[in-house]
Amino acid sequence: MAMDSLVALEVIETLENYIDKIRPPEDMRDTYDITYKIDDQSVVIYEVREHWKKKKEKIESLIAKTTYVIKQKHWKVFWLRADLKWHTYEPKPIVNSIQEFVHLVEEDEKHCFWG
Repeated sequence: MAMDSLVALEVIETLENYIDKIRPPEDMRDTYDITYKIDDQSVVIYEVREHWKKKKEKIESLIAKTTYVIKQKHWKVFWLRADLKWHTYEPKPIVNSIQEFVHLVEEDEKHCFWG
């Protein structure tokens, strides 16, 4: 089940503001960019890079993920480990708002998101 429209609007507004703040300059965005996507109840922040050899191909590198739990009205936070699976972000596995999630990613206390 997808998140309700009020939550989705809050997500879009928060992530648009955050991504706009951290994106590279416009003239670099063909080779490197940062964006996000909403998939049902989840939001994923990721990098898009040009392939080092095949310049027309793009590579997506996942950074952080959060999933909205409708019944509890909170967000679960995940990071991508070297095994390429999402794992609970142990310093703070649950947050109460999308803004709190963005703050965790931005702060990256344990260097899990931005490497």
